Amino acid sequence: MKIVGIGKNYVNDLADKPTDKGTPIIFTKPESTLLKTNEGLKLPSISDEVWYEIEIAFRIGEKCKDVNASEAFKYIDALALANDLTAKDVLSASREKKGPWALAKGFDGATPMGEFIPVSNFEDVMNINFSLEINGEEKQNGNTSLMIFTLAEVIEYVSSFMTLEPGDVILTGTPAHGVSTLKSGDHLIGKIEGKVELETRVL
Repeated sequence: MKIVGIGKNYVNDLADKPTDKGTPIIFTKPESTLLKTNEGLKLPSISDEVWYEIEIAFRIGEKCKDVNASEAFKYIDALALANDLTAKDVLSASREKKGPWALAKGFDGATPMGEFIPVSNFEDVMNINFSLEINGEEKQNGNTSLMIFTLAEVIEYVSSFMTLEPGDVILTGTPAHGVSTLKSGDHLIGKIEGKVELETRVL
């Protein structure tokens, strides 16, 4: 099972979408990063600056390779709310040497994720509201329409490099505002269309 993420994929307003998008920033995370909803998060000893990033995660339902964007949605069967945690200090140190994102994104528990919901429950997966509250205060909110690279474009791009298998997960990016540092004792509540779908307590 692969977790495929995309970096810097949201704008604050539709008018801010670039005309020349270039190519997506893609990274992968190991399965050992998964943390179920309501499980406690232990902050890693390797970092003093773990940042939260609320995202919509889509699950691959059918094996796909070299998929055209026009057919991409038929390979998705469910979605969930996820938190793409990042050891920001580790990432910054790696970037200074033009290194990979793997360790900053790959520590144990770095992907809290809620239960998957069939995509058929949603009228339009490219118009979904989602948000994150910490200790009762909203910190992030977004809508999937604000993606720079759409889900279909991401699937087309990623599947040109690697086969996507049933159960693989695509993290589609976090809203362009609101990310910051977690601390021990924080209580995180993630919502999709106002309904709680992900809950995490930082130990």
